Amino acid sequence: MNIFSKIKRFFNLSLTDPKAWDRSLWNLGGSQSLSGEVVTEETALTYSAVYNAISLISGTAGSLPLHLMQKTGRNREIFDKIPLYNIMHNQWNPYVTAKAGRETMKAHALSWGNGYAEKVFNGYGEIVELWNISPDRVIAIEIRNGVLEYDIRVGNETKTLPRERILHIPGLGFDGLIGYSVIAMARKSIGLGMAMETFGSKVFSQGINPSAIIKHPNQVKDIKAMRQALTEVYAGLGNSQRLMLLEDGMDFEKIGIPPEDSQFLESRQFQITDIARWFNLPVHKLKEMSKSSFNNIYAENGSFVIDTMLPLLITDEQNYRMQLLTPVQQKQNLYWKHSVEGLLRANSKDRAEYLKIMVGNTLMTPNEGRAFEDMNPSDNPLADELFVMANMIPLSKFEDYLAKNAGRPPEKVSPPAPVEAPAIEEGAQDRKPLKLIAQKREP
Repeated sequence: MNIFSKIKRFFNLSLTDPKAWDRSLWNLGGSQSLSGEVVTEETALTYSAVYNAISLISGTAGSLPLHLMQKTGRNREIFDKIPLYNIMHNQWNPYVTAKAGRETMKAHALSWGNGYAEKVFNGYGEIVELWNISPDRVIAIEIRNGVLEYDIRVGNETKTLPRERILHIPGLGFDGLIGYSVIAMARKSIGLGMAMETFGSKVFSQGINPSAIIKHPNQVKDIKAMRQALTEVYAGLGNSQRLMLLEDGMDFEKIGIPPEDSQFLESRQFQITDIARWFNLPVHKLKEMSKSSFNNIYAENGSFVIDTMLPLLITDEQNYRMQLLTPVQQKQNLYWKHSVEGLLRANSKDRAEYLKIMVGNTLMTPNEGRAFEDMNPSDNPLADELFVMANMIPLSKFEDYLAKNAGRPPEKVSPPAPVEAPAIEEGAQDRKPLKLIAQKREP
């Protein structure tokens, strides 16, 4: 059954009906939540909390520097000698940057549960381009005759590509091969939040919620003239403090926020917390700051790196190594590594403290610290030395420093020079503090 037959079966719509082309109204796969809202991977992005969560995580993952590293003995260095390094670090394909390509794959993995990209090879068998594939086009993933194959819908045709042609980053799944759709799993929670937004919109567009009521004991003869008179005299910011005069026994009653509306606002705040739980995010990352302070936000930023980003980054790194590097390259100890220190770029104080610790504890040379800040290296040869905290002595000179200071007797501290007493003026011997004079006074 093709898609148009399904539309006619479920909605009895003609192809000329605009609703037939609105994919948000197609409830073909059980995408309608219990709240009545249609929740799909596309419509869920209209809910601000979901969009913020996906864009935050995918944007952070895409913006982190990604390097191809090679481990040789105890040494590790960047390996940028193959076209693949430029693809993953700078340019995904002739039209898409590496940041946008990796960000899109992560967004697909967070919403659909899987991110896909097609590999393009040159005549030497090297990957020279990557093209993102929308997850809704991947119809099936099956092992056929011992080969993992992907059935992909292209227009009205279905093309089958082997695993060697596809970069696939799965999310959490039941077999490690295909990930669950987070949107499908969280359909009830997201649907409830979307229903609240719909309800609030209808209240403002269709509901009646006046701020005050004027009561008249009798029937008003000309209500239009009365309304116009009240609006011209008392409505508007400039007339907010004017004295209101009522006649004919009229009474004025001001209306506050009803308790049920207050609970509605609290429920909307709770739904943001619920979405943060689904995406394993600190709540303040979704701009819910009602229970946040400077101290706990600073601590939760570390939780965002360790609990949210680190597991996702390791998943990406291992799949990049397994699916993008050849067996020969893997035997050469090549691997992908995100530079998580890139998260410090927005905080100059934390970045300076990080460099101080790294340089001061023999973990980084001053020139490596300058490279971290995209600064040119220093010409001073000592800038390529490792330093220790003892007066910032180069590590190569530390043994000379110890030998030079070994067995040295402690320096003698000369006593302070005597202070010459000031000259005593004539008659000053009889001067005494008033307190002592008072004590010697006879009764």
